[in-house]
Amino acid sequence: MLRKRVAPLGFIVFLFVSLACSTLSLGTTAAPQPSQSQPPPSQPQVSATSQPAATSTQQAPSKYFQEDFNGGFDNWSHFVIAGKNHQVMQSDPGDMTLGIQDGFLVFNLQGKAEWVYAIYNAQTYDDVRIDVSAENRGTNDNNISLICRYSPDGHWYEFSIANSGLYNILYAEKSPDNKIIYSLIADGGSNKILQGKDTNQYSAICQGRTLTLYINNIKTRQIDDNQYVLRSGKVGLSVSSFTYPPATVGFDWIKISQP
Repeated sequence: MLRKRVAPLGFIVFLFVSLACSTLSLGTTAAPQPSQSQPPPSQPQVSATSQPAATSTQQAPSKYFQEDFNGGFDNWSHFVIAGKNHQVMQSDPGDMTLGIQDGFLVFNLQGKAEWVYAIYNAQTYDDVRIDVSAENRGTNDNNISLICRYSPDGHWYEFSIANSGLYNILYAEKSPDNKIIYSLIADGGSNKILQGKDTNQYSAICQGRTLTLYINNIKTRQIDDNQYVLRSGKVGLSVSSFTYPPATVGFDWIKISQP
């Protein structure tokens, strides 16, 4: 009998304790707080202007340089004049070649009266000095020319040196019918020109109105042009054949510099 009375009392005690714990638990539970959004950790601000500027891997050709003709010929163009009537030809004659061979720029003209011009297109010059080393590999019947202040419109100054020992300083201009008219500014002769299959160094200076020719480092002629007065343009080279081809000339180097 005692055991029966104890069981209900334990249950009541257990129920009382459970209710008390539940009430205590409810009273001590913290109420939920309104959530507050926290700003994200500050990040370093990068300005668009703080980024390094993009740089090109290609550089413009130098204005003044020495070309040894060990690479390409991309910055040059050429044209041919028929020496008989001074007409600019629409295409190259089949017996003429121009290109780089073993570190030389070689003009190989197998026909008569072929006047071939190579123009450096990458730069335009006001005052300029042109120096070349030219090796004659053909007959003695040829001219080598240095060009300054060339314009695509068709006019330029030309310092033309014959392997025979004569020279001309010329003004050239294209006519409406696509012919070249050459006007003589100065001429003469020089015993400093090494004739035959030999190497010569020629220099031409265009400075203001003054035109100066050097042959093998000797000042040969200086004259002022007060008639045509070209002020700027491109530079170039030329080789001409005449009655007795071939006219074959190899340029070892060309140097473009300030006067």
